[in-house]
Amino acid sequence: MTPHDIYFAAGCFWGAEKFFKQVRGVLSTEVGFANGNTENPTYKQVYTDTTGYAECVHVQYDPQTVSLQLLTSLFFEAVDPLSLNRQGEDVGTRYRTGVYYPAGDSDALPVLREEFDRQQRKYDSPMVVELLPLRNFFRAEDYHQDYLDKNPQGYCHLNPKLFELARKSNLK
Repeated sequence: MTPHDIYFAAGCFWGAEKFFKQVRGVLSTEVGFANGNTENPTYKQVYTDTTGYAECVHVQYDPQTVSLQLLTSLFFEAVDPLSLNRQGEDVGTRYRTGVYYPAGDSDALPVLREEFDRQQRKYDSPMVVELLPLRNFFRAEDYHQDYLDKNPQGYCHLNPKLFELARKSNLK
C-alpha cells in the first residue's frame, strides 16, 4: 500500500487536524501552512496575513481504506464553503478554505473536481473554496501539532458532533 497525500485548509488547523484524525484510513496528520510566498514561515508571521499562507492539515491516507472523495466530502461537512477568509470566529486570509493536491497526482484532480461540483449544486452562490495544486507546505511549530490532544479544553471552531461524524464515516 502506497499512502496518498492531500492538504485541507479548513480554518483553524487545530480542529481540522483532530477532525481528520478520526477517520479510519487516515495514517497521519500534521498541521502547517500552504501555498504562501515566504520560506519557512512561523505561526507569528502567518498570523499577520502578509505571507499568503493558509493554515492547513496535511493528511496522509490509505486509499484502500478511505477514498479521496470521502475525505473531501467530510471536509465540506466541516467548513462553510461560502465564507471567504473566515471560519467560525476566525477571520483572515490564513483561515481561507482550500483543498491542495500534490502537483504530480494526476488521479486526484478529477475526483476533487467531481466532489466540488457535487457540493456546489447545494448552493445558489458560488463557493469560495480554493482547489489548487500544492505549491508549498511548511510544518507548523511542534506546539501546534496534535494541539487538541495535548489541550483537550483548547479552542476549536468545529462543532464536537463533527468528530463523531468523522469517526463513523467509513465504518463497515
